[in-house]
Amino acid sequence: MDYLEINGGRKLSGKIDISGAKNAALPVIAATLLNDGISKIDNLPNVVDIKTLLKLIEILGAKVSWINQNAVEIDTTNITSTRAVYEIVSKMRASILVLGPLLTRFGECEVSLPGGCAIGQRPIDMHLKALEAMGADIEIKGGYVRAVAKNGLKGARIIFDKITVGGTENILMAASMAKGVTEIINAAREPEIVQLCEMLQSAGIEIEGVGSSRLLIRGSGGEAIKFPKTISVIPDRIEAGTYLCAGAITYSSITLERVNIEHIQTTIDKLLTMGCDFNIKDESITIYPAKQLKEVNIVTAEYPGFPTDMQAQFMAVASIADGESLIEERLFENRFMHVSELNRLGADIWLKGNTAAIRPVDKLYGADVMATDLRASSALVLAALAAQGTTRIRRIYHLDRGYDNLEGKLKKLNADIIRKKENS
Repeated sequence: MDYLEINGGRKLSGKIDISGAKNAALPVIAATLLNDGISKIDNLPNVVDIKTLLKLIEILGAKVSWINQNAVEIDTTNITSTRAVYEIVSKMRASILVLGPLLTRFGECEVSLPGGCAIGQRPIDMHLKALEAMGADIEIKGGYVRAVAKNGLKGARIIFDKITVGGTENILMAASMAKGVTEIINAAREPEIVQLCEMLQSAGIEIEGVGSSRLLIRGSGGEAIKFPKTISVIPDRIEAGTYLCAGAITYSSITLERVNIEHIQTTIDKLLTMGCDFNIKDESITIYPAKQLKEVNIVTAEYPGFPTDMQAQFMAVASIADGESLIEERLFENRFMHVSELNRLGADIWLKGNTAAIRPVDKLYGADVMATDLRASSALVLAALAAQGTTRIRRIYHLDRGYDNLEGKLKKLNADIIRKKENS
């Protein structure tokens, strides 16, 4: 099993490109199931989750051809199966996104209940309730969701009890081929949702309210749709935020290219509060370090609020600030699993319910630590970059799920980081 070895305490410098967003690419790939033909996607991040979903698409009968390591052609003309098997879906929660497109195009499907990072309960009951409102008969048996809509899905008024990114994506895709108009109330507003809407619009699907919490989708009435042009995945706002935090925690100046500034504004705002400064151009951003990092208060929220996927990284940065910081996690109940590992590196973090108090320490020190989920992994990398001595981070398969060439990019920024194998 691979692990990362990091010798900390080095200043970073240089310039890197930000990859395509994993969380945008996954629904884009799932949406190709709506297409009776060939779809082309570029700016794909080279990460495990993308390869896992493409493997699932192939199992369903699609032909996947790689143009290069970041671009793919998917032919979904002859889908031979509508059963998404446990062996794949259990590895990645986003596999549930094939439910909506399979059901709306073929009138039936079986999808295994999903897996993924163990960061808390993320039930799919809202997905299923919405599909039932659109006319589907749904049964859960043997660990599978079996959905049938013999006469096709019909437009409906869907009111989500709480904001759900995956639920919004699934219903958007289901509604695109339904009969009539579907209204989604309390829809997620993330940039990844906007990209999916724009992809569907490029195929002629009428969608009103893109970027808002109320979406109106006029379906194709059961006809498969065609995507006329290559879909280019938007930049990864979480990857960009993570590297900005790398600059902050190491008191370094680095430049990121191919960034959507609007998508990372909350990260920029919090780092400004902590004393950092920035030079921002159209698609690039340079961070200038604080003279001394200041404390920060954070409450996670749905977009455009502060992203839960950046909470762990900011906790690492706050651990060496000059005052006590508070982070309140409102979205996932188990998303503080990195705290004990950060404390092994010398941080002083205390938990009470869904709030973490991060008390300042003078220095962090290298140690052996273990990743627990994707974003927790990146927090440990950040802390290791700032720590004195050597840190070994195990279970980095979590990192490989969502960060494209992390050690390569950090090496380009002058970090002393190497991937090793156990017992090598």
